[in-house]
Amino acid sequence: MEQKDLCIEKIPAVIWGTHSNKVYLYVHGQGGNKNEAKDFACIAVKYGYQVLSIDLPEHGERQQGNVSFEPWNVVPELSCIMAYCKQHWEEISSFANSIGAWFSMLAFANENIKNCLFVSPVVDMVSLISNMMTWANVSELQLEQENLIPTNFGQTLSWQYWLYAKEHPIKKWNIPTKILFGEKDNLIDNSTIETFSQNFGCELTVIKGGEHWFHTKQQLDILFGWANNSFQAKNICQNERHIQEI
Repeated sequence: MEQKDLCIEKIPAVIWGTHSNKVYLYVHGQGGNKNEAKDFACIAVKYGYQVLSIDLPEHGERQQGNVSFEPWNVVPELSCIMAYCKQHWEEISSFANSIGAWFSMLAFANENIKNCLFVSPVVDMVSLISNMMTWANVSELQLEQENLIPTNFGQTLSWQYWLYAKEHPIKKWNIPTKILFGEKDNLIDNSTIETFSQNFGCELTVIKGGEHWFHTKQQLDILFGWANNSFQAKNICQNERHIQEI
């Protein structure tokens, strides 16, 4: 499969596949990088797409960079990448993982995107941060007073991030979207993902026993099988929920 490495406004990127007028913009989650898009690209190129993937701040080639992995930095970068996509492709779709989906919804709500594939998407950041505050036994007042509070589960709670999340709820998402979600996701509540899917007409596939991070061979087989089926489907169904055994 053809691969082209490049930089877009100093953002490391990869374009997979031969020339096409259709592209999938791949947005990784926390701990990911642009190269993880290769397996998805192997599927997409069979259906006539190219795939563009990037390294978000503090990830991949940017781990030692001076730009933080926070929405006020990531969202403008994604808008810049979208502008590049619109210059080079006629049809743009998106694949996003976990927090990458939240960043994408913040950046692309008003864009003309053909369709989206979301895996374990963070669809309500206020709810997620609120849960983390509960896990860490941190009150809103304490967070305001201390500004930054490290936790024993690897995340640092931030007052600025909390305010940003409350000021930027996802109120608009009219793009046809399919969601793959693990029944045992430890970050996103089942009710939260179901409510979001119903409100925005997304097709929700729930994997029985699945986790937030799809990483075992069996889970990855399901993920890429779901992606392949999404390309094969002629239409994205609305408000449908599937349960699969793994």
